[in-house]
Formats: sequence, C-alpha cells, structure tokens
Amino acid sequence: RAGGALARLAGPGRGLDPDALSAALDALRTDLRGIEAGLAALAREASDLARRQAGAASAIDAAAARVRTQAERLALVPAETVFGGFARSLRETAREQGREIDLTVTGLDLPLDRGLLQILKDPVLHALRNALSHGAEPPEARRRAGKPPALAIHFEIGLRGGRLHIGVHDDGAGPNLPAIEANARRRGLLSPGEAAEPDALLGLVFEPGFSTAQAVDTLSGRGFGLSVVADAVRSLRGSVRLEPREPWGTSLVMSLPLSASRRTLLLVEAGGAVYALPGASVERLLRHERARLGRALGRPVLSIEGDGAERTLPVYTLSELVGAPSAEPVEGASLTAVLLRSAGGFVLAVEALRDVRTLLVLPAPPIGADAAIVSGTVILPGDVPALVLDPEGLAARAAEARSAGIAGGAAESRADPGGTGAAAPRSTILVVDDSITTRTLEKGILEAAGYRVVVCVDGQDALDRLRADIERVDLVVADVEMPRLDGFGLLKALRADEAFARLPVILMTSRGDAEDVNRGLELGADAYLTKQKFDQRQLLDTIGQLL
Repeated sequence: RAGGALARLAGPGRGLDPDALSAALDALRTDLRGIEAGLAALAREASDLARRQAGAASAIDAAAARVRTQAERLALVPAETVFGGFARSLRETAREQGREIDLTVTGLDLPLDRGLLQILKDPVLHALRNALSHGAEPPEARRRAGKPPALAIHFEIGLRGGRLHIGVHDDGAGPNLPAIEANARRRGLLSPGEAAEPDALLGLVFEPGFSTAQAVDTLSGRGFGLSVVADAVRSLRGSVRLEPREPWGTSLVMSLPLSASRRTLLLVEAGGAVYALPGASVERLLRHERARLGRALGRPVLSIEGDGAERTLPVYTLSELVGAPSAEPVEGASLTAVLLRSAGGFVLAVEALRDVRTLLVLPAPPIGADAAIVSGTVILPGDVPALVLDPEGLAARAAEARSAGIAGGAAESRADPGGTGAAAPRSTILVVDDSITTRTLEKGILEAAGYRVVVCVDGQDALDRLRADIERVDLVVADVEMPRLDGFGLLKALRADEAFARLPVILMTSRGDAEDVNRGLELGADAYLTKQKFDQRQLLDTIGQLL
C-alpha cells in the first residue's frame, strides 16, 4: 500500500503533493507495524517451540535415567540376596554334626550381577561345607595347638584389583598333603618317580572325583566338591586356588572378572582417550617436576615417601602400556601420575586426571579389547564408552615392557659357541648394588633372559657370600659406589683370591669418567658399563660373551 502511494507521487508530469506524501508515509508506518507484529508473533512461537523442545529433551533424559536405574537394579543386587542364608545353613549343619563353629561373613552388601551370583551359589555353598568338613579337628588336637575350641571360618566377598574375590578361610588342620599325594599316585595323576611339590598337589584337588575324605557324604568333599567349584569358576573365566594358611588352616580363594557392578573409578586420559582405574587400587595421585625424576637402568624412577620410609619406583606411561600414541610432554609441565597398589606399587604416568565417578561397570567387549589389561567398560556422560583397566594386568604389562626384546638376545648370547645349537647350562649371576631399585631392575632383566640371579647389598656382603661358597657363581655385576666395600675394593679382593681370580666381573656404575674406567680395567674388570648410557642389549651381549 505504501509502495503504491509512492509510485503515484512519482508519476510523470506530477508535482509533489504534500497530502499524498503524508498518506504514503502513514501507509508505510502501518506496514512496518504489521511486519513488527508478525515478527514478534513468530519470535513468540519460536520461543514456545524451544521451551517445548527443552521440556521434551529433559523428559527424555529423565526417562532414560529412570530406565538406566531400573536396569541397574535388575542387574545388580547385594551379595546378601544370594549368599545371605549361607551362614544360618552352615550353623545348622554344624549343629547336626555336633561341631562348634565361629563363622564370620564380610562383604554381603557388595552390589553384584544377579546372574553371576546365581552361578556361584552352589559352588560357594560347597566350599563352605568343605571347610566345615575338612577343617574339623578333635577338641584335644585344637587345645594342644593353642586354638580356640570352635572352628573359625571366615567367608569374605570383596573387590581387589578390578576382580571379584570370594574367599573361604578356616583355622583347621590345613590341607592333608600326604593323603592328597597318596590319592594322586593311586589314580595315576603322579608318576612313581615324579616329585610331589606342595603347589602341584594342591592343584590336583580340583580334578574331577578327587577326594581325601574317608567317607563320602553331603558334607565331605574337598575333592568332588572342589571340582564343582573349579568348573563353575572357570566357566566364568576365573581362577581358584587352595592354599595353606599361616600359622594353620586352609584358604580357598576364587578370583573372577566382574560382569557388572557399581564401582568408584578414577578417570584418566592417555593417548587422546579416557580410561578408568578402580579407585580401590589407587594409593595416591602425584604431580612431580619432570626435571627431578631419577633414572635407573634407562628407566625413569620416582622417589616417594610414605609410612616412614622412602620408596624408589619405576615410572611407566599408560599410553606405553595400552599401546596408544603418546603425546609429547609440554616443556616445563609437571608429570601427572597415579601410584598404584598393584604388584608392590608402581607409578603410572598419564596425560591428565579427568574425574572420580561411581559408575556401572559392564563386561569387557568380546572383540577388540586386550583381555590382559581390560576388566570391563563404563558409559560416560554423553554415551561415551571407556575401558576399565585391571591394575594387575598393567603391572604384568609393565614387567613385559621392562624385559621386551631380552629373551631373543639372551638365547643368542647363551647359544653353544661350537655352533651345535645346544643351549648352555643355566648360569648364576651375582648382582651387587646398594640401590634396591637398581638391584630389582637388574634382577628382573637377567631373570627374564633366563639366568639365575642372587643379589647382595654391597661389596663386603658379596665377598662374604662368595667365600662362603653358598652357590656356584658364574659372573658378577657390581656397582662401584657402595658402603663398606665399593666395587673397586671388591674387584681387587677377588683378583687377589686364587679361587676367584678368573671370575668374570662387570662394573656398572654412574661414574663414567675415563679415570674411573681405566682404574676398573686395570684392577681386572672384564667390562665397564655406565648407567647413564645403559642398554639392556649391551649388558646381555656382554654377559653372553663372557660366559
């Protein structure tokens, strides 16, 4: 409308009519107000749609959360749901048998997968009854041993290192090894001349039909009963062991991967991915200046104080252990790491600490996950999956990383020099070093290479051991700087003793000055290696040449 009025004003031969111009401007204002009203209405509709969409998304999220919660409740139940009645059943059985027991149970409040508990129900009850049957002793025998009159049985359920552990412990007479051996030989499980090691004998009780009970009844059965236990545990990809307790008694321990449970997890980042570590396996979170890290045998080490003592532990990067690409550390950035309790403790360097959360741990994916180090999976916010790592598996992988590539070189070093291909007899190497970290690392490297290793804390300790002739030593690897008697003093004493004058000695030290090297070689060292330039292959090649 405003456009038509303006067109008439601008027509040919027309003058500027003030009234017409005013009318055109009024029409233009009216049109603009209409447009503004339309835009306002459109904005209100868009805002209303946005609110509706937000409400719908919130309702969907709430519904999904309720579904997840219900699914968890269906999948996870307290262990007491299945195992809670075992204590009363065992006490009734003991009363029927005229036996007195002191039963304690821990861990019944642990939430676990319902299906897992159902599979373990009968095997665990077997294990408890077996403890009652085979742990029982005459009252007089318990009195002579200083035990309380009642047989003590401890039934425990717990999480350790990313796995479910179920233990049945008693303070009875302990495994009857002679009876186990006799039964094993009678059944042909041991050949007539075969030595019967205790660990091997205890493994035989899981054979089908194996029993040392004098009479078979519903209670006896650290034989057939334990076969049932072993079959069930192995079907769940777990392990079971029987072992004597100190000072007396027996322990039956089942270790199983977790199929589903809610656990507190530490989320860390490595190689651009997020991983989860069981919170119970984390001893401490660490930040340390990289420039202050020590080194031992080519591996970074970190000294940590705790419990009134200082420990020096090797440092491994998580990306190294999981096989992920490692990000280059930012210059001047601190080392971010986790101190793990697993395997005596080691330091795990990560790129970042992300969060601590309590999450539902689901089974590890059947394809694509490294079963040696992965114990499960979790779903992070945003439906992002992350792998749950097994600290024990990481510790084993760290040990493999330390000795990677050693076995092949060691085999070459020990090959028959005559070219016949026959392996040389296993040699014994004496490692002498006052640093427990260096001793441990050297011992691990050499044992991985197939050598037998004994250790001493200084030169005097080594000299005394050699002169005592405790074992035949084929070669000595010694530090130089040590208390009481240093490496030079040890070498001098050995070369002066006719019995050890030809014993190969390798000096390995942080003192790499030409003067020190010359002194060591003049005193009769067969080789002189420096720790700053330590190379595992060089050490093994040198040992192979000297032996």
